[in-house]
Amino acid sequence: MYIIAGLGNPDRQYEGTRHNVGFDVIDRIAEKYNIAVDTKKHRALIGKGIIEGQKVILAKPQTYMNLSGESVRSLVDYYKIDPDQELIVVYDDISLGVGQLRIRAKGSAGGHNGIKNIISHLGSQIFPRIKVGVGEKPSKMDLADYVLGHFSIEEKVEMEDGYKEAVNAVVMMVQGDIQKAMNDYNRKKKEE
Repeated sequence: MYIIAGLGNPDRQYEGTRHNVGFDVIDRIAEKYNIAVDTKKHRALIGKGIIEGQKVILAKPQTYMNLSGESVRSLVDYYKIDPDQELIVVYDDISLGVGQLRIRAKGSAGGHNGIKNIISHLGSQIFPRIKVGVGEKPSKMDLADYVLGHFSIEEKVEMEDGYKEAVNAVVMMVQGDIQKAMNDYNRKKKEE
């Protein structure tokens, strides 16, 4: 079984912001595989379902981004999964272009507070993750204002491709092929 946790902030005011792309990817997986993510458990909204023959739990932690680890740890412990292999975390990354993906089997938090909290609660940096690019912060802008801001019309179009690719990457990963997902999606997008 896999737990696929998309990171974000729970309140309506954060819907569609850069920081909530993890939630947006979960919503698209849920829609594609007809999984209702509406049960409140483990400080998250969760939904149980099947993706290509694999049992999955889709999770949207409701703890706010900086405390995501509390929810993720509770899920990992309750379902007795191995986070090294069976946890996939999806989240925003400001060091990647809008809609670009970077898939890793492990790594540091890279300044992302949600990931920092998950690493702290799991006591390990080893868990698969999909970073979804939201573009670089403008130099004079506050980081919090940027990640809690919304995408431009043009960026929304680019993000749709990124969401589709993130869903496809998750499917490959639950089929046990993280290497193929990395090979297919870790390349830079061609400049138009």
